[in-house]
Amino acid sequence: MAANNRRSIKELNAPNSDQQPLCITFTDTEDNFELKSGLIHLLPSFHGLAGEDPHKHLKEFHVVCAGMKPHGITDEQLFLRAFPFSLKDKAKDWLYYLPSGSIETWADMKQQFLQRFFPASRATHLRKEIYGIRQSNGESLYEYWERFKALVASYPHHQFTESLLIQYFYEGLSGMDRRMVDAASGGSLIENFGRGTTPNLHHGGKLQAIWISY
Repeated sequence: MAANNRRSIKELNAPNSDQQPLCITFTDTEDNFELKSGLIHLLPSFHGLAGEDPHKHLKEFHVVCAGMKPHGITDEQLFLRAFPFSLKDKAKDWLYYLPSGSIETWADMKQQFLQRFFPASRATHLRKEIYGIRQSNGESLYEYWERFKALVASYPHHQFTESLLIQYFYEGLSGMDRRMVDAASGGSLIENFGRGTTPNLHHGGKLQAIWISY
């Protein structure tokens, strides 16, 4: 009997999920359109795990939505309606626990999402990884370059200049690959930076030609 009473009290005090308003405030237009199942199935998934990249998730989310936007619906409306379907497990729990009406725009959603899953501590850690990067033993120049680009892309707001990024990459090279890069650049890569011979981080430039040749 006591156990039944305890269960009854617990049930009576449990919140009614049907009555909990969502954190997102939708407009009348957003309430009147339905997402296609095909779009929902194509959305990337974000679980809120420590190793996941929230910036990459947002990029992938944008790509999918851009290719399947319903006629007459704005990006803002589509993003707000579709984004909850891309969240799983801990990430979805986070969204459900946000205060009612706390998100009114897509900018609000992105800000809240990044504040939760890309906190200042993670930003500081990534900045240290970028300026302290080193080529691993047995890691090819191509693999090192790709790892460096992925690291930089994981923190779009790193605030490092292009010249500093090239310097960090160069200083982390092994002795042999550094000499290879210098030879392909017609001298020290860093010294040549002012003469416009430094590769662009986003396209590879001269470095792309180096690993194709070796």
